Amino acid sequence: EVKLVESGGGLVQAGGSLRLSCTGSGFRFDDTEMGWYRLNVGNDECELVSRFESDGQIYYDESVKGRFTMSQDGGQNMVSLQMSDLKPEDTAVYYCAPDPSFLPVPESTSWCTYFSQGTQVTVSS
Repeated sequence: EVKLVESGGGLVQAGGSLRLSCTGSGFRFDDTEMGWYRLNVGNDECELVSRFESDGQIYYDESVKGRFTMSQDGGQNMVSLQMSDLKPEDTAVYYCAPDPSFLPVPESTSWCTYFSQGTQVTVSS
């Protein structure tokens, strides 16, 4: 059974920092491209925030470059997302998820919510 659990979300003022963590079981994080995704209020489409690419590079969405840092401990099946200089537009529920081609997921724009509850990040202005 695949299970993912995120933690570390919360309420923070603009300019603040949070560190999200994700642990999982049922598959090896090293066997896929693990990513952080988010869903904003009123939007049911998973937005890719950051992802470990198969070539060893880390992808960051343009909106978070220079502010977010993703790390992975494959041996512990854990990924983290250090978020700094947070902005109100970063407010969302954050999910970690494997590449959608790696495991069966619903054909839905909110597919990243399939394995976990996510963690809420709220940034006040």
